[in-house]
Amino acid sequence: MEKILVVEDEKNIRELIKFNLENSGYQVETAADGKEAMDKLSGEIDLVVLDLMLPEIDGMEVCRRMRGSEELRQIPIIMLTAKGEEVERILGLEMGADDYMTKPFSPRELVARIKAIFRRLKEFKAGSEQLKDEIIEAGKLKLDISRHEVIYGEEKVVLTPKEFELLRYLVINQGRVLSRDLLLEKIWGYEYAGDTRTVDVHIRRLRKKIKADYIATVRGVGYKFVKME
Repeated sequence: MEKILVVEDEKNIRELIKFNLENSGYQVETAADGKEAMDKLSGEIDLVVLDLMLPEIDGMEVCRRMRGSEELRQIPIIMLTAKGEEVERILGLEMGADDYMTKPFSPRELVARIKAIFRRLKEFKAGSEQLKDEIIEAGKLKLDISRHEVIYGEEKVVLTPKEFELLRYLVINQGRVLSRDLLLEKIWGYEYAGDTRTVDVHIRRLRKKIKADYIATVRGVGYKFVKME
């Protein structure tokens, strides 16, 4: 049974999320502030639902600390934001959140997003097991599937699970133009009409970390991987 940590300072919302997740078969821990969240975080947590505006330590800082921790950086994060917090939403994705939802939101939609993340993780692990001895090379870039490691030149590039999955999909489809909607479906596991900034921000993070122009933007369509060396 997957274990989810819900970090939300508003008790009614926290309890509503907990109720819906437990009804869907998940084990749920809760925290009312960022400090309590950090105390409860461990490698036993499979996913975090993280409110942006929190007492003690805000959600952005919790996200930053998780992504900087060897033990916690692999845990998926869904960030909750208020309707008007667009800049903060983008910053949350830049910090390494896998996805976000804007309040008010449907608990059913949140559960669907979480199920999609876990489904994609299982599919990705199964695919990685089949390719466990495979190393994908493209120019100076090397992806070690079994270790979930990326090497650029001689330097190790630290990626979140979602960034690694996205890069892997781009590399194995190199030269092919991939739409944002397709990437949402294949990497995030759901169809999402409209706002595709989640994809754009993750692409921007990959470009910044790899420090090479492997990923080309196809205006009005999406992205493609182009081996530059």
